[in-house]
Amino acid sequence: MADNAALIQEFYDEMLTNGNLDRLDDFVTDDVVDHEQGLPGQPEGKEGVRFFITTMREAFSDLKGTMGPSVESGDMAAAEVTITGRHTGEFMGVPPTDKSFEIKCMDLVRIVDGKCAEHWGVTDNLALMMQIGAIPEPASA
Repeated sequence: MADNAALIQEFYDEMLTNGNLDRLDDFVTDDVVDHEQGLPGQPEGKEGVRFFITTMREAFSDLKGTMGPSVESGDMAAAEVTITGRHTGEFMGVPPTDKSFEIKCMDLVRIVDGKCAEHWGVTDNLALMMQIGAIPEPASA
């Protein structure tokens, strides 16, 4: 079972950090289903994963995903992931600010034959947008 969590970390290392999109077939099934709200214009399936990684890597340099605690049960693996980077390209209409960010995500992945077949996720997009300066931080009390 530990192989499922290792697969998630390897996905983040190869796809997000290294941008090694030629390995996409090693990580996701052809008919992968992503239940997390995608980026504007993101297609479904494997091409959606490619779109997400490409968009993120074009908008953010020094991009890295680091897996924290994880839990596995059968064909499912859940993991906390910290994503860091620097906003050096346009992201969802926001021009580059050169600001760094660090956000948390929770991923739940169903693994079939050593590949991600289904993904549920929660990403702190509000924190991302505040940290890159797209929206103001809340006023202190």
